[in-house]
Amino acid sequence: MVSAGYSKECVTTYQTLRKCIVDEGLCRLGFERISLAHVLKLDWSMLELKVRSWLGASRVALRTLFHGERVLLDHVFAGSNTVREALFADIAGDAAVHFLSFPVSVAKSKRSPEKLFRLLDLYDTIVELWPEIELGFSFESTAVVRAQALASLSKLAETASATLADFESAILRESSRLAVPGGGVHPMTRYTMNYISLLADYGSSLAEIFADCPLQTPSHIPDFFLDTSQAPADSVVAEQLAWLVFALLCKLDGKTETYQDVGLSYLFLANNLQYIESKVRSCQLLELLGEEWAARHAAKARQHSARYERVAWGGVAAEIPKGEVSAGEAGERMRAFIAALEAACATQAGWVVADPGMREEVREAVRGMVVPAFRGFYARWHAALEDVAVASYSPDVVRERLGKLFSG
Repeated sequence: MVSAGYSKECVTTYQTLRKCIVDEGLCRLGFERISLAHVLKLDWSMLELKVRSWLGASRVALRTLFHGERVLLDHVFAGSNTVREALFADIAGDAAVHFLSFPVSVAKSKRSPEKLFRLLDLYDTIVELWPEIELGFSFESTAVVRAQALASLSKLAETASATLADFESAILRESSRLAVPGGGVHPMTRYTMNYISLLADYGSSLAEIFADCPLQTPSHIPDFFLDTSQAPADSVVAEQLAWLVFALLCKLDGKTETYQDVGLSYLFLANNLQYIESKVRSCQLLELLGEEWAARHAAKARQHSARYERVAWGGVAAEIPKGEVSAGEAGERMRAFIAALEAACATQAGWVVADPGMREEVREAVRGMVVPAFRGFYARWHAALEDVAVASYSPDVVRERLGKLFSG
């Protein structure tokens, strides 16, 4: 066509045909052009499907589809840089701008905590593909594509930071007054720690985001809440996540007021602190917060369990005489001990120690408070006890009784 004098028609035909092919290629990859107004009307389940489609299409679109168009143009129109650039801007540039503007539409939709991870996925993907975007759309005529990618990163960072601030506010505003049965792990603890542990997987992205859009947190978090000696050189992410855990711990302290039994409130704190420490150790959070941070919180959980043991079982242990008593007094003290033990077991029948390891530690601690002292008292007096039922209440019975506790 060019040799026959139809160069303009050739360019126009090529342009029309290849634009259709690029658009069809994006469609086959699962991407469809939708307006911001349409995006804002979608519920999250539908929008997330479109985000997943975009994420799945992005690498092929940038590395194969758009790159392939540039390679083809370099071959077909090798004799004219001007024509190549103009055609590439029209064929691939326009499609790329629409493709890269989709994350902005997602970032402008209504914020909610569950959207944050998809925002971070979008952010990570554009960062990963930035070299291809910068190189593939290096012409002055395609500067708009590079600008769109940077604008998308900026908006995603802004919305991600705001969403994380919303998450922090949701923790601090949580106001349920229902006590968790048995002093177990609070649903808020599970949800918050699962959320934070997932955030830890996006450490590098969050570091970039916080550099541009920092959260408003206290200027200094006490060392108890952040082991700065083991935190990364750039500890901004560690500090932000430590602050979220601190906010959770503050709320948990307030939740103890829902328990009328002081011992149960200590058990509640022990359960939740143990869960937090265990969750940190099971994921990337340990690298961010540090070993000392985890060890301190494990020690704090043990302190709460020790307080529970003293409050809940100190009175039972006190019923065991430590000095000499008469035979008559021995019978009375034996009955008082049995009554106190049975009352404590009845009260705590539904109490929980959620972690199997800590459960056995607490059982052994309670046994240690009661069984050795009772064994000595029983060995001294059981033969002289006239009440058969009382006399049959042996140290092994006590040990077995205590072994049934804390399973809920």
